[in-house]
Amino acid sequence: MGGFFGVASKDDCIFDLFYGTDYHSHLGTRRAGLAVYDRKKGFDRAIHNIESSNFRPKFEKEALNMSGNLGIGSISDFEPQPLIVRSHLGTFAITTVGKINNSKEIVNKLFARGNFQFLELSGGEINPTELVASIINQGDTIAEGIAIAQDVIQGSMSMLVMTPKGIYAARDLLGRTPVEIGKKPDAHCVCFDSFSYLNLEYQPVKELGPGEIVFITPESCTTVKEPSEEMRVCSFLWIYYGFPASTYEGLNVEMARYDCGAKLAQRDMERTPDMPYDYAAGVPDSGSAHSVGYSNYAGIPHARPFVKYTATWARSFMPTIQSRRDLIAHMKLLPVHDLIDGKRMILIDDSIVRGTQLRETTEFLYKAGAKEVHIRPACPPLVFGCKYLNFSRSNSEMELITRRMIEKLEGTAFPKDEILQKYLDPDSDQYKAMLEEIRKEMNFSSLHFHRLDDMVEAIGTKVSPCKLCTYCWNGKE
Repeated sequence: MGGFFGVASKDDCIFDLFYGTDYHSHLGTRRAGLAVYDRKKGFDRAIHNIESSNFRPKFEKEALNMSGNLGIGSISDFEPQPLIVRSHLGTFAITTVGKINNSKEIVNKLFARGNFQFLELSGGEINPTELVASIINQGDTIAEGIAIAQDVIQGSMSMLVMTPKGIYAARDLLGRTPVEIGKKPDAHCVCFDSFSYLNLEYQPVKELGPGEIVFITPESCTTVKEPSEEMRVCSFLWIYYGFPASTYEGLNVEMARYDCGAKLAQRDMERTPDMPYDYAAGVPDSGSAHSVGYSNYAGIPHARPFVKYTATWARSFMPTIQSRRDLIAHMKLLPVHDLIDGKRMILIDDSIVRGTQLRETTEFLYKAGAKEVHIRPACPPLVFGCKYLNFSRSNSEMELITRRMIEKLEGTAFPKDEILQKYLDPDSDQYKAMLEEIRKEMNFSSLHFHRLDDMVEAIGTKVSPCKLCTYCWNGKE
């Protein structure tokens, strides 16, 4: 995944840029960068690897030495950015959030026009942000170039483009990821996560619509391309990777998770009215709000049977090797034996992807004396790999536990569509068989996923269901 933060200020912007970018650290773990423009010094940039250290200690020196009234910052899971580009449109800095599925096609078209070259990343890939900059340079203006990029890119692409006069901000064509604008006296900011500017004394101005492009200066935020009506905002923002204090499309993440948990409890109470559980608990951190909503609706206690030690341990999804991520995730969880021994618990996690970490968490609870561990993922079974955003490290849909169970039941992980559709229907025998195979594989006492209709209803209190992307659960674009 990734996130960005930009500032246009009458005064020096580096303080706001430094902390605003840092507030996006939950969205990426590999690269971070800052780029500024100073009226006297021109453009300046710094990029660091943040795999072994967080953003702030890596950029403290830059925060003391860099200066400028315009700045953009990036947190990324993949490519180094922001980039500074010199072109016929002038010099500009650019940072992006998104995924390009047709990069080879775009590169070949650019090569066919002649006089193009790209620097390769390790592994032979081209930096997507550099590719976006090359597309922008096909326009007669930067705004026109951004619009061209939005149209030709298959996937999604939101971006900040900083010029000596201000910052262009653009939300991807179908609004899959958010772009937020804030304001305070003598400054405007733009960001991925709305909470990132609140402690910096900015007030909300607007959230860009799908495909909207604005130009930001210290004094103003001007729309240069109007938003479209069609939207497919990523539902996983509210379920998993959005920060609890953030609000997207008018819906706060924490409240959405609370409502999702309540819907899970409502279904459980229909299945087992007596609710024979000692308490509900969430897998830290993203399962916590879901479990509070579940507990309050069901009228059963809420507890923390394990706590997460984060003082020195790196985030579990930081290493690129899956086994190391699983090990770190396990080592961070410390049991509270008095809340585990002999207990029957409802355990809520945001999702089940491969299943490795949750299986180890369940075994960990059993070894600590748990009597029963009932799992309630806060979203439906993931059956399709996301092709729009880079928030998943899965290399293949075969890494999804659902696909492996479908293969076990059908002899192939990719059956004909009419068969696959039955595994997406929570009322079908195939769906129930898949859940039972997952339950046995993971050694859960019981397993019930969030139904898609319930999840959409919980989010749909503020966001129209037709504007939500649910591709990873139902394969519908």
